Amino acid sequence: MTDVVIIGAGMAGLVCAQQLTQAGYSVLVVEKSRGFGGRVATRRLHDTCADHGACYLKPKGKLMTQFVELLVQRNVLQVWNGTFMEKTQNIVSSMQPRYVSLNGMSSIAKFLAQGLDVILEQRVIEVNFDDNQWRLTLESTTAPITAKALIIAIPAPQALTLLEPLEGSILNSTFINKLRSVEFFPSITVMAGYPGTSTPLPQWKAITFENDNILGWIGFDSTKRLNPSQPVFVVQSSADFAAQNLETQDLQPVGQQMLRTVANSVGFDWLASPDWLQVHRWRYAFPSTPLQETFLTAETLQPLVCCGDWCGGNLISGAVDSGLSAARAVNSQLRPNTILKDWKL
Repeated sequence: MTDVVIIGAGMAGLVCAQQLTQAGYSVLVVEKSRGFGGRVATRRLHDTCADHGACYLKPKGKLMTQFVELLVQRNVLQVWNGTFMEKTQNIVSSMQPRYVSLNGMSSIAKFLAQGLDVILEQRVIEVNFDDNQWRLTLESTTAPITAKALIIAIPAPQALTLLEPLEGSILNSTFINKLRSVEFFPSITVMAGYPGTSTPLPQWKAITFENDNILGWIGFDSTKRLNPSQPVFVVQSSADFAAQNLETQDLQPVGQQMLRTVANSVGFDWLASPDWLQVHRWRYAFPSTPLQETFLTAETLQPLVCCGDWCGGNLISGAVDSGLSAARAVNSQLRPNTILKDWKL
């Protein structure tokens, strides 16, 4: 048995795990993927990498500003200087810097995972509560994991799949209905590489498309890297376009359509003819109906807390705040007479 088991090694889960580990709890993180970060994701391909999830950090508030400053000091993040535009009826330029990693945004999650006990590529398929402890069944092993406290740091619909069977016995309908109320916008991401002879290259680093039927964002991703071998761009779809194509089995034509659209929109015809492209679907990209509270806790004998960017916020900053709040909630139940120290890395 461990003190706390956390399902999900995204930003919320890793931050929560670090906070509780520093407080002296034994913590185990279980992640179904082969890497850390969730939607803070980087794909290695064609001798380079591309950020196909969160593409940069733009800190807001004291906590995130301090977090970014620390990551800069540790050489995890650098400033992504340049021109960032919003394409509406009029083009508006923004010079406000974003922060990125030379080795991809997943470097943030790898940094957070240092010193943690993590099981990768193991999917939790069943959650039960018996003998006053939480019991998790994994997909590819017969030995269950048991813990005093359970933290679920994955998108609410995935958490609902695990917890809905406990409604009426372990969990009340109020808790389950809150999980049911959370919905997400999907997104489709295209990563594309181009010949080094492609000219002229854009002077901007990224463009946000407002109210476009197909496009949401384009970033000149290779400008984040040192001595890139070729121009690489990342294009993200609008939520409506993603919803229309989410169940499409072959996403390559969908990606090609997005590239043709962005080529026409920004005036670089060669964007429609890449050397290579890969397409990724995000079923749970952005919470469309998040909860107001920063975590969701159940009325159970032993702590059960859900957290993520769908609790009280959005994006990376929301996930970090939710993970810290979940850690405080679990600590208040396991050690009601102690207060967690400030989170440090």
